[in-house]
Amino acid sequence: MIDLALVGDVMLGRGVDEALRDMRSEEPWGDVFSVLDAADLRVINLECAITTHRNRWNRTPKTFHFRADPSRAIEVLRAARIDACSLANNHTLDFEEEGLLDTLEYLDAAGIRRAGAGRNLEEAARPAILDAPNGEKVALLAFTDNEPPFAAGVDHPGTNYLSTSLDPEVLDRVEAAIAGALEAGADTVVFSNHWGPNMVERPRGLFRRFARAVVDRGADVYYGHSAHVFQGVEVYRSKPILYDAGDFIDDYAVDERLRNDRSFVFRVSMEGGAFRRLELFPVVLSYARTGLAAGREREEILRRMERLSAELGTTFVRHEGVLVLEGG
Repeated sequence: MIDLALVGDVMLGRGVDEALRDMRSEEPWGDVFSVLDAADLRVINLECAITTHRNRWNRTPKTFHFRADPSRAIEVLRAARIDACSLANNHTLDFEEEGLLDTLEYLDAAGIRRAGAGRNLEEAARPAILDAPNGEKVALLAFTDNEPPFAAGVDHPGTNYLSTSLDPEVLDRVEAAIAGALEAGADTVVFSNHWGPNMVERPRGLFRRFARAVVDRGADVYYGHSAHVFQGVEVYRSKPILYDAGDFIDDYAVDERLRNDRSFVFRVSMEGGAFRRLELFPVVLSYARTGLAAGREREEILRRMERLSAELGTTFVRHEGVLVLEGG
């Protein structure tokens, strides 16, 4: 059996980048480090470019541009022993193609696997194959429906863009990607998707149908992010669907109602592609760092996830401040 620690958006640019000048590389992870360290593999959505390139994307309107200093960002990722990053999101090309190419090179040099963006569409669509300690292989496939202008092409860099749609040609791409991951030797396929609008608590009907269609085509874990707030968990055909993992490290302003400063470490236990267990460790974000939630705040986070998941037919059991769901 393998334990996968999945977390939401990790943004190491802007104010976080400045704060890191006076922080040790392990500090942004706080006491969450122990939960991450206990997992066999750790996967994040990296929502910034790792580059010194200064020219911002300006070909289409864009408000926010996130860039992290390479030496500081890589050391932060290494400190938490991050195994792989999804790069399929709406900030990977914030500093143009050069910023993306730098990001690829820095991650590769550090031995951190990545999926969802590349020098061309073939590379952007390629799964990251991760080797678990027990010999099993996990494939990370990464897609995004954000920022269509960032999409990779046959001969130019970009992201692995995929619209959220039930159109046959979209689902054929999903099926082919999952089949390719299995042919590459994967025992477990994680389908990462940076999708949908910001600050939305519940997935719309189309999104639920799409996630289920992805599972129907062979994905073992659906790992969504983008909304900046966590959404409920559904189990479909004995496979977990994490509709949105929320934020994890950032410098963002906090919405007092939706509380984008609250989320979880989603620890998924898999065995040969079969779902065995899901544990949700509640976390709270402060400026440029994250930490395990406690007391009343932890209770509020747990209750919200229980409520949102119950709407999707999922009931958790509590165990020492952690939400637990047993698989088949």
